[in-house]
Amino acid sequence: MDDFEAAKDKVLMGAERRSMVMSEEENRITAYHEAGHALIAKLLPGTDPVHKVTIIPRGRALGVTMQLPTDDRHNYHKEYLYNTIAIMMGGRVAEELVLNNVTTGAGNDIEKATDLARKMVCEWGMSEKMGPLTFGKKEQEIFLGREINQHRDYSEYTAIEIDNEVRRLVTENYERAKTLITNNMKALKALAEALLEKESLDAPEIDRILQSSISPSPA
Repeated sequence: MDDFEAAKDKVLMGAERRSMVMSEEENRITAYHEAGHALIAKLLPGTDPVHKVTIIPRGRALGVTMQLPTDDRHNYHKEYLYNTIAIMMGGRVAEELVLNNVTTGAGNDIEKATDLARKMVCEWGMSEKMGPLTFGKKEQEIFLGREINQHRDYSEYTAIEIDNEVRRLVTENYERAKTLITNNMKALKALAEALLEKESLDAPEIDRILQSSISPSPA
């Protein structure tokens, strides 16, 4: 079973890069970053269960927080997507609150969060302000390997409103993550210290660590 687990992690999270040398400071930053993701995922309702958290470099990432759904998902409701953005922001928030600084490590999280927020507004009609509309007509090239082109079919004023809605979705969830982590700082530190000691934590270990330190807090 250990071999199966290792194989699954390699497929889902990428191959371990233990040859990559990281300083103590980089390990500490990564531990708090991943602890921030995991903590928000545990605190918010309706999110996918946290399967494993590691600060061992995998693929192109310095650390990974892996969530796995309990069932196959074919549709995603608005609350689930909204909470997903907050989870993505959790790493950056943890760096800011604990280390009093931010790093480039959250770059991919910010990119994904912004892209998800834009899809909520422009493709899935999940913005009350913009309404149940689609913005940006897509035209797919007939040749293999070509990207889908998206043409703007709305006014400059609408473009500004879309940008404002995308910014609102991301910043609101940044503030949600900040409130949750601030109210559960003991849990964040316990999780980060355990990561620094063990490098990887599975779901039962995470539950044991957080059981006595998470404070109930409205999302």
